[in-house]
Amino acid sequence: MKVFKTSQIREIDEFTIKNEPILSVDLMERAALGCVKWFEKNIDREKPVAVFTGPGNNGGDGWAIARLLADRFYQAITVFQLQISRIISQDSEINRQRLISQGTVPIFEIGSLADIPQISPDTIIVDALFGAGLSRPLEGFSADLVNHLNNSGCTIISIDIPSGLMGEDNSGNPVQGIIRANVTLTFEFPKRSFLFAENEKYVGNWYIIPIGLHPQIINSINTGYYYTVAADVSGSLMKRNRFSHKGTFGHALLIAGSYGMAGAAVLAARACIRSGVGLLTSHVPRAIYPVIQGAVPESVFSIDQADDYFTNGPSSERFSAIAAGPGIGVLEQTAAALENLLRAAAKPMILDADALNILAAHPDMLELLPEKTIITPHPGEFDRLFGKSASGYQRNQRQIEVSEKFGIIVVLKGAYTSVSMTDGHCFFNSTGNPGMATAGSGDVLTGIILSLLAQGYSAEHAAVLGVYLHGLAGDLAAEDQSYPGLIASDIIHYIGKAFIKTENHEISLQQ
Repeated sequence: MKVFKTSQIREIDEFTIKNEPILSVDLMERAALGCVKWFEKNIDREKPVAVFTGPGNNGGDGWAIARLLADRFYQAITVFQLQISRIISQDSEINRQRLISQGTVPIFEIGSLADIPQISPDTIIVDALFGAGLSRPLEGFSADLVNHLNNSGCTIISIDIPSGLMGEDNSGNPVQGIIRANVTLTFEFPKRSFLFAENEKYVGNWYIIPIGLHPQIINSINTGYYYTVAADVSGSLMKRNRFSHKGTFGHALLIAGSYGMAGAAVLAARACIRSGVGLLTSHVPRAIYPVIQGAVPESVFSIDQADDYFTNGPSSERFSAIAAGPGIGVLEQTAAALENLLRAAAKPMILDADALNILAAHPDMLELLPEKTIITPHPGEFDRLFGKSASGYQRNQRQIEVSEKFGIIVVLKGAYTSVSMTDGHCFFNSTGNPGMATAGSGDVLTGIILSLLAQGYSAEHAAVLGVYLHGLAGDLAAEDQSYPGLIASDIIHYIGKAFIKTENHEISLQQ
């Protein structure tokens, strides 16, 4: 799924209106109806609903939603019209008149602080004040109203985007001028700003409302940003034929573990095996070999000459893909061994965890990374590698620059894990949950991506698909274990079911 800038979404709307063809007010009706259908599934009809409308088309959505809710027998609907301009958009005025003609919903104009109503905390507030076309921060009475609504104690449902929030960069945007929604009902695509941690408190849980925008213009407009859903990955899973054998699906090398960190190697190895690799060789220090041999009998082993840490590895030529880092430590001997590995490798590899910490301490080694090497930092590791960022938006911009500069693929882990490519494109992930913020989850991801890369998936595809399957397995595990009860081993247990669901093309638009 493409993620567009707000300016591009306006272009898509205009093309749809012209070429479907459809009147703009009827496209607005379609959007409002989609929101109301969500209300019918989630909001009790006995709940009081207060709709706050602004002067633009976002306000028009609010007028239409109020009318359609009344048609569906919602009992206590009130509309509050923000009076900051004598100009109201044409479609908004049409829907205002339609609501007036319906004659069942009271309408109040609010133009000053004295007009702002006191609202019962059990009221559902519909925020239809300002949409994605906003070009500057809210101020004055508009900001005062937003602040009042945020402090009302009510559940707030924003239409398309929380009022005051920008669609991309919100640095410098005063927090008191942004609605803090519990739910955002966004039209057709997520806004890029929804995908950054600093904006979660404004967006809340967001849901995509399909409104039938024209596929021709969606397909033709270029964007560097994507949101990976099942439809994007299901058709690209490799098929297995009857005469396949273990040599068909690649030979992976995993360099992991040190004294006291055997678990990282176990988790990465088990995840790699579970994700379909034909053969796995795990290179581990001698002291932890007995533990890992018993925990992962499906792997074969290469034993380091050192007892406690990684100092040398087997020749990389015979392996289809290589991963290094989980639990290897950061000793100078290990750093030297990693440098030797990078100098000898002639193919993309996956670097995670301590391998990234070594790169941060030896930044010259970044120049040694083979083209399209995949690195998988969490935000802290990324900042140690490439400098601190003031926001998720800024970190994402830097992530893309790093991929282009070094010719590598960066998997920046977290909610909506982002995968940046060497050509500057960036893919945000739709799967995963807070329960996966647990020790060892990243080691599992390394194992999954290693397996896919060894099987012959391109580095780009292995990264995007691996992140998707990892998150989906975590979602399936959380359904049984809860967020607090989820551990990394649970994710491995559900990798097979994640493949099944992906093959079956099961899509969820709920975030």
